[in-house]
Amino acid sequence: MKVSVEVEDSKVVVHGRAIAEAKPTARGRMKTTDYEYGLEGGIEVSVVLPSKDEEENIGVCIDKVRKVFDSNGIVGEIIVSDSSKDRTPIVAKDLGAKVITPDRKGYGYAYAFAFGHAKGKYVVIGDADDTYDFMEMPTLLEPLKKGEADLVIGSRFEGKIEEGAMPWHHRWIGNPVLTRFLNLFFKAGVSDAHSGFRAITKEALKKLDLVSDGMEFASEMIIEAVDKGLRIKEVPISYYRRKNDDSKLSSFSDGWRHLKFMLIHAPDYLFVYPGVFLLFFALFLMFSALLNVNVGYLPGAHSMVAGCLLTITGYQAVFFGLFAKVYRGKGMPLFLTLERGATVGAVIFIAGAIYVGYLVLGWVSSGFRSLPPIQLDILGLTFVVLGIQTFFSSFMLSLISTGRKRETD
Repeated sequence: MKVSVEVEDSKVVVHGRAIAEAKPTARGRMKTTDYEYGLEGGIEVSVVLPSKDEEENIGVCIDKVRKVFDSNGIVGEIIVSDSSKDRTPIVAKDLGAKVITPDRKGYGYAYAFAFGHAKGKYVVIGDADDTYDFMEMPTLLEPLKKGEADLVIGSRFEGKIEEGAMPWHHRWIGNPVLTRFLNLFFKAGVSDAHSGFRAITKEALKKLDLVSDGMEFASEMIIEAVDKGLRIKEVPISYYRRKNDDSKLSSFSDGWRHLKFMLIHAPDYLFVYPGVFLLFFALFLMFSALLNVNVGYLPGAHSMVAGCLLTITGYQAVFFGLFAKVYRGKGMPLFLTLERGATVGAVIFIAGAIYVGYLVLGWVSSGFRSLPPIQLDILGLTFVVLGIQTFFSSFMLSLISTGRKRETD
């Protein structure tokens, strides 16, 4: 049974009957509300294909999807989110696909824009360049239908990669390294974080706050799924080389976008852990110089200066991590309130200032003839700076926390 689904005057229409309203979001994406799955004639699977100048391949992808629909009795729709300058949208329309044109460029935005038009209980995504075999769609859908997963990712590394389908530096360096970082930062437990062939339930998709416009969308979907507690499962798939070898990937810039996105969303690894390491190393360096401890060499004033600067840097990095965690909605640490932080900062500052004053008083008492050891000066001034950092950072944390509460209320 074929189901006609169109968007008319911001209404989703099935068999001429409006069943949901499409509403534009602040970012321009179209979302639908109040769609009830299980209605007679309802769509079971939505397949979303982002495309840009794929007139040679789009037809093959659509034909494969149609065959899967027909052979498995699936009531489905094919949505092509297109930004092409060639005949791709014409070919797709001629084959019965719904073609939409995102109002902004970007791989991730093409998907996000299309999700607002998807009406299926399950949503399958895949590139329109015929590198993924859409005949394998049932393999992705099976865990969803059995209730074993909320998001299913097709793993190329667990399946088959055709010779020449993936550049060697992507296969052996880029993808494995970035996947390891993602697993380390977010405990995702996947083998192919950048596979573009995936299936997800519509209910799970609604829970994801997807905002990335670029290729980092692939990482964001997994990070969001982990953060929302969704069940992720991988299945082996095949990956084939492009027909014309005209890849749209940019190895360095796309890789950097993935890594940058992960680091921004992993403040512990970006700020806190490096900051704590710097702090311990710097304090070791400072007190070795202060106590004349031989650590393979005898640290002096220069080591004390280095230790002071690294202490301040590491301490501030830890606060940056706290800023980021609070900004991401984690809330203020229970032990840290504005009053406690400001009080501790004031105490550290006063202690440092008293010590520096004591050193200055000793210098004045000597008739300005005997300066205190420079290591002691550096120690006192370090405490003064740390006190100031703690005091103002406590207020900054409170400001961010208050702002986040207002946004969510």
